[in-house]
Amino acid sequence: MRRTISIRDVATEAGVSITTVSHALNNTSGARINDATRQRVLAAATRLGYAPNKLAQGLRQQRTQVLALLSDRIATTPHAGRIILGAQETASAHGWVVLLLNTGGEAELEERAINAIFQYQIDGVLYATMYHRQVSVPDRLAGLPIVLLDASSADQRYPSVVPDEVGGGRDAVHELIAAGHRRIGFTTNIDDIPATHGRHTGYRQALAAAGIPAHPDLVVVEESDTPGGYRATLELLRRPQPPTGIFCFNDRMAMGAYRAAHELGLRIPEDLSIVGFDNQELIADGLFPGLTTVALPHYDMGAWAVRTLIDIIGAGAEQPPPHGEESVHVAMPCPVVRRSSVAPPRPGR
Repeated sequence: MRRTISIRDVATEAGVSITTVSHALNNTSGARINDATRQRVLAAATRLGYAPNKLAQGLRQQRTQVLALLSDRIATTPHAGRIILGAQETASAHGWVVLLLNTGGEAELEERAINAIFQYQIDGVLYATMYHRQVSVPDRLAGLPIVLLDASSADQRYPSVVPDEVGGGRDAVHELIAAGHRRIGFTTNIDDIPATHGRHTGYRQALAAAGIPAHPDLVVVEESDTPGGYRATLELLRRPQPPTGIFCFNDRMAMGAYRAAHELGLRIPEDLSIVGFDNQELIADGLFPGLTTVALPHYDMGAWAVRTLIDIIGAGAEQPPPHGEESVHVAMPCPVVRRSSVAPPRPGR
């Protein structure tokens, strides 16, 4: 059996003290080690195949190198799974681990999850939600490093990352405008959440930038699911001057729009162009023709949140910062995913 290489072996190989090896390998701030000595230590460690004991390092630094992703239902939300993947892969690349704690939105489960965070000495918390909304961070977590993931807070001291809902809505409508559409409907969500307001703002901004009047009769509010999209689209298409293109709040509403168009004998995109939002691949790729939509940047948000949290922990920063100080808040771009549901309007429309 191969003997485990120790830090003492590296010191002997490099001809330096154990302390010097420790400072060189850990890049200890303030340690007086010249570059030549540092390189000699690193070369010796490489030749011997020395791997530092991460557990022992964590105990010395009073860190476990474990982060908690504490969420309401994100672990059970199919199209948000890439948030978890982005967080886990980024953490792993930095030598950290992400522990998933899903509360189901129940206060008792959240309390138990917070108990586990303290019991296992978790270094920091990614406080996430299943969809972009405003949250209040539990008071018990206030002393820990925290980053809000797919969420924002009235307390601006917590770093946060959310989708750029306004920019995404604006780009979605621009796809229809660029194809030549001037009567553009919007089937939107009934819920009072940031995505609802942001995507509506983006819709109006795109129209204004193109010099197209925003007609209230082209906006229909419904439940943000497939039946809601079906009802909203029927309402739009049965009007005296129906739209030639429709921007749907999400891909589920777009699926309902496809059904409504089919029932009325309209072809997509020849008779009606449709753009969705979310890029739920099971829907967007599964529809025929494929749905042009806007992707939520879930993977990139998860990765950003982990990098930011690790930086906060590494800097030993107070978390949250003192009152009156704001942290960084990112609205991440939502890219357009072009498929086959957009074409120029028929002549005369």
